[in-house]
Amino acid sequence: MTDDAIVVAVVAGHGDYAVGMLSAVEQITGRGSAFVPVSNRGKSPAELEAELAAQLDATGARVIFTDLPAGSCTMAARRLQRARPDVVLVTGANLAVLMEYLFAAISPLGTPVGGLAHTAALARAAADKARDTLSVSGG
Repeated sequence: MTDDAIVVAVVAGHGDYAVGMLSAVEQITGRGSAFVPVSNRGKSPAELEAELAAQLDATGARVIFTDLPAGSCTMAARRLQRARPDVVLVTGANLAVLMEYLFAAISPLGTPVGGLAHTAALARAAADKARDTLSVSGG
């Protein structure tokens, strides 16, 4: 299995948020295709939830990263979690958390690191590391 064939998570958000984030991941790492972008643009809550479910089913991913903790993508993912307790949700995602998760979720041999408990732990660790990248300067 090559890195290009591995999808580790879905990234969902408002407008072109997900596409922009994955463009940056691709430019920095060359592995932007390890994530699938989903936009809420023009979608009802039910349509958004259905698209998230379809992307999880199509890729085998079990992690969803969203932009806003109370945004429409997060609410759709939370509704999805009720039916699918194996889905891990990370809200407030930024570039740092995506890259941390990417490098933790794909082994040096280019294969996914498996197991639900392990996936959730990787997501938590990536969020913790990414949180540490936030800073304020000046003023």
